[in-house]
Amino acid sequence: MSSALHSPASALRSDATRREFISGAAKTFLGVTSATQLGGKAFAVPGENTSPLKQVPTARNVIYLYMTGGMSHLDTFDPKPDNADVMGLTKTINTKVAGIRLSENIPLIARQADKLAIIRGMVSNQGAHEQGNYFMHTSYTLRSSIRHPAMGAWMQKFQDRGNPSLPGSVMIGNDSRHPGAGFFESRYSPLMINDPESGISNVRVNQWFTQERFESRLDVAKQLDRSFASKYDLKNVRAYSDMYDDAVKMMKSDELKAFDLDDEPGALREKYGRDRFGQGCLLARRLVEHGVRFVEVTFGSWDTHNANFTRVPDLCEELDAGMSTLLSDLESRGLLNETLVVLTTEFGRTPDINANDGRDHHPAGFTCVLAGGGIRGGQVHGATDARGDKVADGQVTIPEFNATIAYAIGLPLDQVLYSPSKRPFTVADKGKPVVSLFG
Repeated sequence: MSSALHSPASALRSDATRREFISGAAKTFLGVTSATQLGGKAFAVPGENTSPLKQVPTARNVIYLYMTGGMSHLDTFDPKPDNADVMGLTKTINTKVAGIRLSENIPLIARQADKLAIIRGMVSNQGAHEQGNYFMHTSYTLRSSIRHPAMGAWMQKFQDRGNPSLPGSVMIGNDSRHPGAGFFESRYSPLMINDPESGISNVRVNQWFTQERFESRLDVAKQLDRSFASKYDLKNVRAYSDMYDDAVKMMKSDELKAFDLDDEPGALREKYGRDRFGQGCLLARRLVEHGVRFVEVTFGSWDTHNANFTRVPDLCEELDAGMSTLLSDLESRGLLNETLVVLTTEFGRTPDINANDGRDHHPAGFTCVLAGGGIRGGQVHGATDARGDKVADGQVTIPEFNATIAYAIGLPLDQVLYSPSKRPFTVADKGKPVVSLFG
């Protein structure tokens, strides 16, 4: 073997090539992919400055409902009934909780306002979709030099899986911009599912592809890996081996039935809504029941620059059925107290209605919602002004919002982990949780 192979630059190229091969092999043999991109990444290690204090978690699981594109707060959870110029065609209705009014677009959710903590003082410093989406998921601004972990990855990094045969987190939807595991090992990436009704593609062995053939091919792959893995005993190399092991374990497990929505009664499936978001919410509930502790369901697009008052009611019809049924279903099964349901988006929409009967990007004031998992329902935290323009009271930044989620599931908020460039990071970028929401 030439000495050039042992030079740092050559070793790096070989490492990258090998990683590409292993990634492709994982897809070929197992049909399971992950969201993270590992090229050139190192991995975080526990740092100093770990807090000696650990809060008692109020939730075990998280179901994270992400409204892609910027959901209008004014036409959903923060209407302004006394300002017709701002509201346009949207009307408001009373809810189950006296003093809390919501948009008429979400009547089923309004009946469950006693379960909700409506955070009307949200602010962001990111007004573009990709940057805002990334900031909401990670608490850090988007950089070309680093990929930060999303909350599901932090949860897996600090805590055990709920079911060793299933992924630690699952992302239901088609948002390719999801940051995944960031600079953590690939094993902390969410399993990506595009269509909840289709489940996991290629996870069952075809009839002609016997178990013996499968084991034989897997053994060949391991033999090809052995000398390379021995020579380059690095975390990113071992991570791919972990992906193989986890994927094979899942393929052989009876727990795969968690992904089969056909086991659910037809009437319940109809109640959730036969659209992808509704069925995604139902799948999220099934996965939580089977020990998957972090499930994200994406839904959109809420980018209503045009025809806001036509498009938002249609979007809300799906949101209303899916979220309201999820809350009642979790409660009826005794799961709501241990499952934090999060409804969030990258920013809100402007009080001003543009020439296209739409609303534009508005990070200066918007709404997110929490329910279950120790959250005290029937409350509103914070407020925007009379136009829904600026936060007038109870401002909550995105790192503070994410710190509240992390606090609920018992993550150490000030434990430092290091990026490949040796920069220190914490789960919510030093955000402080809004503890008044609990109780």
